[in-house]
Amino acid sequence: MYQPPKNPQMDALLRGVRAKSGIQLAPTNRKGVAILLGALQKGELVGVLPDQVPTDEGGVYADFFGESAFTMTLTSRLAQRGTPRVFCGFAQRLPKGKGFKVIVHEADAGIYDKDLGASAAAINRSVERCVRLAPEQYQWEYKRFRRQPDDSEFY
Repeated sequence: MYQPPKNPQMDALLRGVRAKSGIQLAPTNRKGVAILLGALQKGELVGVLPDQVPTDEGGVYADFFGESAFTMTLTSRLAQRGTPRVFCGFAQRLPKGKGFKVIVHEADAGIYDKDLGASAAAINRSVERCVRLAPEQYQWEYKRFRRQPDDSEFY
């Protein structure tokens, strides 16, 4: 799913790079979800960045590195459809500009739990597993903890 950055030049750059790779972009709305479901029905690979901060109705609170983080439930809902196998991965930058190493592992089995809270916690455990391999490369600016259950300010 794709949410255009606020900077139009960055948006053009990202769209161009992604188009060259053959990736179909899906907007972050109902139409985008329909695109994802259609792709899954055709047996295509679907990628979702599960550590983005979701809309009010699109998330639940789940533990992430020992803190409560408002976590997207889209991946959980897709996994509950019963057909997809879910993997978690990232591209690890190699030293001295020598490229990237793609690391992929099967997601925590709890992701298939019908309880969205349990499934979201499993997603976060899967992301944590990736982050622990290269914590300096995780995009901590996502501010996963900005939204707290008691409306307190984390940052």
